[in-house]
Amino acid sequence: MTYVAPGGHDALQPTRENMDVGESLTATIMAIAEEHDPSGHVFFRRLQLLPSSVARDPELLGQIHLIYQAAMHATRAAVYMMPHLDSPALRKRKLTIFVDDDGLPGGDTHHYQLTRAFKNIGAKCVLDDEAFGSAEELVRHLDPDTGRFALLAAKLYARSLGPWCVVEVMSDAWMRALADALAVHFPGIIDEPYFADCFSQGVEERHAAEALEVTGMVLRRRPELYGETIADAKQMAEALDG
Repeated sequence: MTYVAPGGHDALQPTRENMDVGESLTATIMAIAEEHDPSGHVFFRRLQLLPSSVARDPELLGQIHLIYQAAMHATRAAVYMMPHLDSPALRKRKLTIFVDDDGLPGGDTHHYQLTRAFKNIGAKCVLDDEAFGSAEELVRHLDPDTGRFALLAAKLYARSLGPWCVVEVMSDAWMRALADALAVHFPGIIDEPYFADCFSQGVEERHAAEALEVTGMVLRRRPELYGETIADAKQMAEALDG
């Protein structure tokens, strides 16, 4: 491996060009995720600072549920269309992630868990769970920004593995930011299974590691996909900020 000494210092750093493609993918995705870290997102700060009488409004909670659930639903539905994971071994690994989201004990899913969590704090939910269908159908019920995100997720997830990687890497931080903001007004929210089970079992962190490892395997075999993978990851992260 070739090393360079940046800025005239004695400390030596490996160049990005000389990294293994999987290492480069991980470093780049982590940098994108850090740039769009949701913990500092203005929405969560404003939610924390709301008077509790406002934050507890059932219709406001219903709107928050709709936006967050729609974004999560869009990505969960889109993973079923991801490319390049067609071999038996990769399908098996992909299936374990599907099961974590949609095959919980007793027929439960993360989608249902999130709705129950919001209903338990008094949300007046706008849509029934089963009304969350295709992105094209869902946008009729969404604000323009969330609608664009749902359509973009469907498009990008079917094109490359970059959006999957960056969303999985950012998911734990998004969930913690939402839980922390709601907990100011609803301390018991962190004990809801949607949050408690994922945090205690490291579900999203495990998904992030798996997404990066599997995508690294694909890119080692097909390095020509690297540029599109990173470009789509950046576009997805920017859309999440919306």
